[in-house]
Amino acid sequence: MTLDSTALQNRFLAACAVAREAGALAKRRFLDRKSFTVGLKGPQDFITEVDGDVEKLVRRRLTEIFKDDGFIGEEGGVAPGGEGAPSWVVDPIDGTANFARGAPFYCVSIACINGRDIEIGVIYDPMLDELFAARRSAGATLNGAPLKVSDCDSLAKAAVEVGWNMRFGAEDFLAVMGRIVATGAGVIRAGSGALGLAYVAAGRRDGYVETHIRAWDCLAGILLVREAGGYASDFLAGEGLTKGDALIACAPGVKQALIEAAAIKGLAL
Repeated sequence: MTLDSTALQNRFLAACAVAREAGALAKRRFLDRKSFTVGLKGPQDFITEVDGDVEKLVRRRLTEIFKDDGFIGEEGGVAPGGEGAPSWVVDPIDGTANFARGAPFYCVSIACINGRDIEIGVIYDPMLDELFAARRSAGATLNGAPLKVSDCDSLAKAAVEVGWNMRFGAEDFLAVMGRIVATGAGVIRAGSGALGLAYVAAGRRDGYVETHIRAWDCLAGILLVREAGGYASDFLAGEGLTKGDALIACAPGVKQALIEAAAIKGLAL
């Protein structure tokens, strides 16, 4: 399906509004620690009732407005769209481990894809009231102000976030991190891939690397980085949408050095 500029703008405005509404719900629950319990889906893979509640809100709002669109949510909210219709890819709370522990570093992430194109990416941090938003070929903004990636040109002065998950084990993660540290880069792990990518777009980080990340964690952030003038690997080239993939996103000045240092096999450039 080809979406005209009006259709895309309507979806963009809806995504921004829904992200703010969903973020407000998440923040209310975050501040009321007695309103939810915490569980584990796996090692360090936290889940709360709030994740599901926020996802239901986002799904309800978007599918009421755009009835033919598909929906893919981290918490299992999947609805097939009409033939050739765009799909929403949503992480209701990215950074659930932080959320569960009372650390105020989490966000709502909403992306809209059409085929292999990421058309819209919106990430909202309710604790800082920061709305990162992008439309393909239309630039990226933070609370309405244009975003631009950093001008860093050396890993020796770069801050690089290395995302962690258990899907490929500790050895791969430590090997990648070790190679990046050996370049002189400062390595960070803050616990939210979506916000990590938004920070690359904002120039607060110079790069983000993860050996395997899921689509709902990164699609909105990938578009933000690209629209802010940065580089992001081709996450949707293979089965990234359904099975996840490796990812590198960074300022253009450190692109080649970071790709070589990370040395992730099978990375779609």
